[in-house]
Amino acid sequence: MTHAVVDLDENGRLLVPGTRTPVPQARVAEHLARHLRVPERATDLYVYVHGWQTGAQAAGRAAEALIARAVELRRTAPTAYPGLAGRGYRPWCVVVRWPSSSLPSPAGYRRIRDRAHAMSGPGRGQAGLVIGHLLGYLDAERGRPDAPEVLANRSGQYLHLVGHSFGGRFLCEAVQWAAERPAAGPRVLGWSGPADPARPFTVDSALVFQMAAPRDAFDRLFPRLFPAPGRPGAPLRGPLVLTHSRWDRATGFWHLRAEGAPGIGHSGVGTAPVGQYSTALLATDTPYSKQVLDHPIVNIDAGRVFRGSVTGRRLAPAGAHSDFQHPESAHLLLSLAAFSR
Repeated sequence: MTHAVVDLDENGRLLVPGTRTPVPQARVAEHLARHLRVPERATDLYVYVHGWQTGAQAAGRAAEALIARAVELRRTAPTAYPGLAGRGYRPWCVVVRWPSSSLPSPAGYRRIRDRAHAMSGPGRGQAGLVIGHLLGYLDAERGRPDAPEVLANRSGQYLHLVGHSFGGRFLCEAVQWAAERPAAGPRVLGWSGPADPARPFTVDSALVFQMAAPRDAFDRLFPRLFPAPGRPGAPLRGPLVLTHSRWDRATGFWHLRAEGAPGIGHSGVGTAPVGQYSTALLATDTPYSKQVLDHPIVNIDAGRVFRGSVTGRRLAPAGAHSDFQHPESAHLLLSLAAFSR
């Protein structure tokens, strides 16, 4: 699988490829249309955003590895994901890269936390414009999907968001602002959540590994993500699935020192304005039921699998924070894609 790359600077501005020059705000849509040409044969589009202390090349390798595992898993178990039997599963990925490095200290953690939040804030960062483009809201030429049962962008592909660490925070902020120019059109998706007819082209699933955010983030930090009286919420049609592991020291120890409490990646979501469901990360030979994943927020306890690396007799500084490259993760990714049909 090949992937496209979008680079943002420390202020969340889109960069001209290979340079540190920001794309003028008025030309962002034109730039994205030129550089994010989605292959017509792709069935599933992934937007992957990396987390803390991740370099540009490492971000691409992580996205490639995760999706390659999903492709291989489906190849070896072709009947395990019946939702993918129709048009198949041919993924393509956009990797959003941003400066996420800092000193491994509470101050460094807070610095990157604040940067991730500001990357998409109105009037500043442009991450929401990237997701908005893929949703079709910035494309004046956009038409209807090719087939009535396929509903993401104008070519008829499904759109999935995948984040790690602060990348999940980044995505939640971005998707809040991704659809300020909703368009009319059909709406048919596999999930049971209520639909907004003004936003027919939506994110079909969102998966965040080890999110670096407070447990009450969906109450405090992302007020527009979910519907509320008088407003429709973000264009997030499928579930928001978040893994956690008690072996994650970055969102346990480091988050505790920086913010006074463990984070979602360590302990799961706490309070939220919508319904939640909690379950465990399943082995590849155990199917997820749609009833398990079909909730606004799904907490996945991955502590059995995400345990981190050990050097000598000591746990690595971040623990299990980046230990999500497992077949079980690909199984969850494939299951979400299958149920989005």
